[in-house]
Amino acid sequence: MLTPRHQALLMTLAGMTVGVAVFGGVLAFNGNPLAGDDTPAAVNSQPTPSTSVRGDGLQPDSLQYTLQTFGTAKDPVAAEVPTGWKSSQDGTRPRFSDPTGVWQIRFDTRGSKKSPDQLVDERFRSIDERDLKLISRDNGTLVYTYTDKARGPRMGLSRWVSADSGETSAVEITVGGRPQDEAALRAILQHATDSLQLPPSAGDTRPN
Repeated sequence: MLTPRHQALLMTLAGMTVGVAVFGGVLAFNGNPLAGDDTPAAVNSQPTPSTSVRGDGLQPDSLQYTLQTFGTAKDPVAAEVPTGWKSSQDGTRPRFSDPTGVWQIRFDTRGSKKSPDQLVDERFRSIDERDLKLISRDNGTLVYTYTDKARGPRMGLSRWVSADSGETSAVEITVGGRPQDEAALRAILQHATDSLQLPPSAGDTRPN
């Protein structure tokens, strides 16, 4: 015959057995994160953001360049633009774009009798875009941001290159993209400037 003390001990052991069985059933249903189960232990956990949507923008070191020739047969001009960017037209005002249309570089080889600094001022006054903000305007280069109705925030960089120590302007180079692409846009503009090949002077036939 069991004493009351023995009966209490047996009831305690029986309760522990039931508890272990219930806990094991819960683990079998939810998965045990400590056992390396592929099933998530918590169904309301948030997914890790993908690096493809960080918005870091175009990177300078991702670009390669190809020499392009444009202008006219009499006065050809050449410069290096990012590889894979295509222009739908040649001549004096070609515009090269990447396949997605997000980034562009445009050249205007018609030239001007005005200095680069004068053209910087004129261009900025002529821009009619929402949220126009001046970033800088020095050394014949204009940098600004604005909001495009269809494409959202945009950044533009325009540079006028002189062939006579700043008296007049020979070529305009304009690069466009998004504000987060600024480092790459500056690199593209500088690369085009450094690789620019102008024709020998054949007399001043530029418009004013």
